[in-house]
Amino acid sequence: MFPIDDTDPTPLYAQLERAIRVAIATGRLRPGDKLPTVRQLAVDLRINANTVAKVYGELERAGVLETQRGVGTFVQEVGSQAASLSDRERQLMALADRFLTGAATLGFSAREAIALLKTRWMDMKREKSDA
Repeated sequence: MFPIDDTDPTPLYAQLERAIRVAIATGRLRPGDKLPTVRQLAVDLRINANTVAKVYGELERAGVLETQRGVGTFVQEVGSQAASLSDRERQLMALADRFLTGAATLGFSAREAIALLKTRWMDMKREKSDA
């Protein structure tokens, strides 16, 4: 469900958080969808349950997920997310900075990185419509 690469130097919790956010952003996970339990996702991904719990907790504090005790963890409705528009824009700007910096580190110009991002976005839209 969520790609985790143990050869990637990015910490597992960061990879998982990013994967969940991408799944929501691309529509693979929609508001109200139930996520696997902490234990089940840890088993599926072969990672420590504490790592999954940490990610779920962080995303809950960010207003992305909602946990209902005894029921499960769900993608929260967009309108009920705690973060204000200006806060989300600030976070998006920081994400863009990290993306462009990472691309430059790999030897890509900003123009090349943005072109790749556009191509990837179109691929994801196509994948979503094929599903």
